[in-house]
Amino acid sequence: MTEATKVTVDQVRESLRDVYDPEIPINVVDLGLIYDIQVDDKNQVAVQMTLTAAGCGMGPYIAQQAEWAIAEIEGVEDASVELTFDPPWSPDLITAEGKELLGM
Repeated sequence: MTEATKVTVDQVRESLRDVYDPEIPINVVDLGLIYDIQVDDKNQVAVQMTLTAAGCGMGPYIAQQAEWAIAEIEGVEDASVELTFDPPWSPDLITAEGKELLGM
């Protein structure tokens, strides 16, 4: 694999900016829902993310949207998204851009 085909964490993060919680008009990155992004040497991507509430019925939908967004990155061999609620999400995790969009 050449360096040109290596998928980066920044590429994954940027791709995830196209994924939104349908109930909040802010992408999952700026909402602070992405806890970890790992890309191995085979371009297999693993993301650990949370939701704004553990009982959110849209969780599987949001995780699937995230997987699809990652899979569209050139060079990605596999994408997996794991939902976790530890630590629990809090509004403190929202990025400055997200807070601006929410008027906070």
